[in-house]
Amino acid sequence: MSDETENRALLPAGLHDLLPPRAGQESAAITGILEVFAASGYEQVKPPLVEFESTLAGNGANGGGSLSGQMFRLMDPVSQRMMAVRADITLQVARIAGTRLAAAPRPLRLSYAGQILRVRGNQLRPERQFAQVGVELIGPDSVAADVEVIVLAAEGLNAAGIVEPTIDINSPALVAHVLAGIDLGEEAVQELRASLDRKDLGATEEVLRREGIAFSDSAKALCAMIETVGPAAEVVEELKSIDLPADARAEVIRLADVVDGVRAALPELSLTLDPVEYRGFEYQTGVSFTVFAEGVRGELARGGRYITEAGEYATGVSLYMDSIMRALPDAESGSRLYLPAETAVAVGQGLRANGWVTVAGLQDVADIEEEARRLGCSHYLVGEDPVATRDTDS
Repeated sequence: MSDETENRALLPAGLHDLLPPRAGQESAAITGILEVFAASGYEQVKPPLVEFESTLAGNGANGGGSLSGQMFRLMDPVSQRMMAVRADITLQVARIAGTRLAAAPRPLRLSYAGQILRVRGNQLRPERQFAQVGVELIGPDSVAADVEVIVLAAEGLNAAGIVEPTIDINSPALVAHVLAGIDLGEEAVQELRASLDRKDLGATEEVLRREGIAFSDSAKALCAMIETVGPAAEVVEELKSIDLPADARAEVIRLADVVDGVRAALPELSLTLDPVEYRGFEYQTGVSFTVFAEGVRGELARGGRYITEAGEYATGVSLYMDSIMRALPDAESGSRLYLPAETAVAVGQGLRANGWVTVAGLQDVADIEEEARRLGCSHYLVGEDPVATRDTDS
């Protein structure tokens, strides 16, 4: 395509410009979320956009492996090592915790905000670049830590303007404990995981029959768990009535304690529980969760418990600003005050101190009110007094 015919506004698939006033709205939402995190003792870190590929890939145990195919790679001309653009920030924060802040007292509370870039999108999230905001709580392996992070996710979303999120809790470890009691090959396990994710009872029973274990206690437990999806408190009681292995029963008790803790903190929060959900939580080792909003494409947040590459317990949550922005109403520009060219600098400073957003005229114009309207201002200054333009109700 020649320079003469190229559309300069055309961007690669999954990338887009965020224009006024939406860009300002997103920035304000991120600030509000980080303020909530800071108020609970989470200190902000800022890792680089690009790191060595080996660091960002991590290992299969901590989630890096699941994103390795999503990273853009490039050669570092200085070190001659492969680098990658981050597709997620969680691993970077875990790296900081395990190296630069290894001597810091635990529990270690860290927050972050930044852009991530992925090789491809998907049906629910075609965007390939978007802002990610989150927290990581490093050190404790406790119900209190799980509850704290889930509550923080809800409060952060509230600060961004999401007033009625729905949090769907699960625990990949629960099914893992049940499967541990069945002698299955890797292929059969993957088939079972897929059918459980689809809530496909027929396909699950077919795999169990084929493997000759359809009448085992573990098989019966799996089939019963598929149908226990819904309000968290009700599902917990249903899970308690299922004959589960000891490790799985212990995980149900932990889920119950987490649900009770979140309910005590946020009684009005919509809380559901899906005990067999696994897709997207492959590296989580305990209580995990996804946050949705009614009518909004894609998850607003995702989090849970995991083990860092340094071997520490951790739980965290990532909030995805592309989905959050879809859940927010269109932004309004707000009141802007046009200052005629001759306005003294001190006058503008005083008006801004009183909350006005000012737009300074740079040259004399014949019609000040018309110039104010042309520049998108709701008011213009006459003497020392702001006056509303005639086409606004402000």
